[in-house]
Amino acid sequence: MPRVLISDELSPRSVEIFKERGIEVVMNTKLTPDELKKVIGEFDGLAIRSNTKVTKAVLEVATRLKVVGRAGIGVDNVDIPAATARGVVVMNTPFGNSITTAEHAIALMMALARDIPEADRSTQAGKWEKSRFMGIELTGKTLGVIGCGNIGSIVADRALGLKMKVVAYDPFLSPERALALGVEKAELDELFAKADFITLHTPLTDATKNIIDAKAMAKMKKGVRIINCARGGLVVEADLKAALDSGQVAGAAIDVFPVEPAKENILFGHAGVIATPHLGASTLEAQENVALQIAEQMADYLMTGAVVNALNMPSLSAEDSARLKPYLKLADELGSFAGQLTDVGLSAVEIEYAGAAAALNVKPLTAIALTALLSPQLDSVNMVNVPVVCKERNITVSETRSTEATDYQTLIRLTVTAGGKKRSVAGTLFGGDKPRIVKIENIVMEAELGPHMLFVRNNDKPGFIGNLGRMLAEAGINIATLHLGREGAGEHAICLVSVDQPLNEAVLAHVCAIPNVLQVRQLHF
Repeated sequence: MPRVLISDELSPRSVEIFKERGIEVVMNTKLTPDELKKVIGEFDGLAIRSNTKVTKAVLEVATRLKVVGRAGIGVDNVDIPAATARGVVVMNTPFGNSITTAEHAIALMMALARDIPEADRSTQAGKWEKSRFMGIELTGKTLGVIGCGNIGSIVADRALGLKMKVVAYDPFLSPERALALGVEKAELDELFAKADFITLHTPLTDATKNIIDAKAMAKMKKGVRIINCARGGLVVEADLKAALDSGQVAGAAIDVFPVEPAKENILFGHAGVIATPHLGASTLEAQENVALQIAEQMADYLMTGAVVNALNMPSLSAEDSARLKPYLKLADELGSFAGQLTDVGLSAVEIEYAGAAAALNVKPLTAIALTALLSPQLDSVNMVNVPVVCKERNITVSETRSTEATDYQTLIRLTVTAGGKKRSVAGTLFGGDKPRIVKIENIVMEAELGPHMLFVRNNDKPGFIGNLGRMLAEAGINIATLHLGREGAGEHAICLVSVDQPLNEAVLAHVCAIPNVLQVRQLHF
């Protein structure tokens, strides 16, 4: 039975979901980092929010860990490269708190427009400073949205409902998607020049860190108002304070900070700043949604292998998992077949999907084929870390798809380059779900792989098959199936034999000594 540790506060319903799926759950939200390291080796899954730090040191001792689930969108507290290297899937719930975060950004924009927090403090202090708090209308103003993904697009939709104009900057926003959203797609400098309000909805990456600095604010309209409900570190706070002091920026609403909890900050106390303690996802609905979603996702992965919202491996829905099951077995067999026949360093791998296979979600198929290919040489490789392993070893990986008709309704061909030579193996599905090898290099051959296989390269000469059968019979090795293929009469040939038990070294040596045998390899599947 898989075991999951919940180390941050989650909805009690999430615990029930794990248990209903046959998973043992331990909830302990008081663990120190050292205590977490002591117990994490006992668990297959770790469910967290933002408090638990899943560091490289934690992952190094997490010998059973298969998945880390973050109930929420931000994974700044998880060392994703270290998790990937250890073969641990990292999941989040990018959509569970989208509406809540978007609504908070809109609420802060309205508060900025009418100076509501400062007006509230003044009024409750017994003052009546009606003339002091002169706000601005949102109608007709331009909102600049930096990052128009899930949350940013919801903010844009709400702003359009307020009769605002919306300009969006996002390198991944297509013109078609911008048109559908009703926003104007713009470059960053163009957005700065047009926007009366600017709201950020982008992750913190090398490309987005400090995206709002002194140079950026100098390009903005005088009196612009800035909202950040995304990530601390997107805005250079010292530059923002200077711009507020000079009047270049009329106001700023900040929900996120580089260091949290933010007990002190250069912006605190400034009359033009509204600050909230990372409340973007803090609604009852959002907290419940993300907790239930992460429990479902983790349970699906641990019990069925389905992968949803993973940050370091291809997604594989439960439906995809069922549809791809025979293809996954075929990809695994092709990779394993090529891997067991590869003795020298790989430099390139090409995987071709033809016919029906070309229409599938092929990322998981590629991942499992590469994993099987490298497993004979590497014990720790899996579907999560195999892209990193290939990159570290300078193995070039390419995928091609072809919907053109072939001799088979569906086909996967794996071609490896090793030692300067290319070798390929291709397979299909018979009866819809039975993997078959149909071609090895240039030799056509239809073969079903069994647990114990004998692969023989030989010259196509009379007597070979009889000699091989007699040798195996004398050794007490029973042949289950025997498949033959050749380039042409008297030329290079391949024999693939399924046997009922593995061959010992002495029997293998005798097979190698048969006349016209060029190579012998025992394979296991």
